[in-house]
Amino acid sequence: MKPLALITSCVIGTLSLSAHASTSEDLAQILRFGLPAAAAATSWAKDDSEGLWQFGISFAASSATALALKSSVDAERPDGSSNDSFPSGHATNTFAAASYLQQRYGWEYGVPAYALASWTAVSRVNTDHHRWGDVLAGAALGMAFSYWLVDPYSPVQLTPLIGKDSVMLTGSIRF
Repeated sequence: MKPLALITSCVIGTLSLSAHASTSEDLAQILRFGLPAAAAATSWAKDDSEGLWQFGISFAASSATALALKSSVDAERPDGSSNDSFPSGHATNTFAAASYLQQRYGWEYGVPAYALASWTAVSRVNTDHHRWGDVLAGAALGMAFSYWLVDPYSPVQLTPLIGKDSVMLTGSIRF
């Protein structure tokens, strides 16, 4: 599937869900789960099981780190609703998905995903759920794990095979 068609499908899907969202908080919640789902769906549509696995590991690692920090830092939210402000889980999740898409498939996938992730982060500050430091830390967490654990996608793979009396090179090309 072409990047523009896939991204358009994801944006249309998000917009159709946002028709049911009454506030920017609702839309941020939809994007928190929708953008990672779109990243996983992209790998699935490309029949990229290795990428799907890498996304799962990097997403789980960034989410677990964010949850550990939330419980250990104990920072109060600007609106006073709870003590789990730092880092922003919404920013962690959306930036993990956006950076996965960019790292694995390139900027044509990353730019729209980063735009949606950025909107989510800004909306969390505008609704007084987080401070700028909270969303920047969440974004950094999501991006760091993706850049550390995700390899760029390559449709061409070469594998050396070394036997007792021979050396061979085998390869495959994905269409």
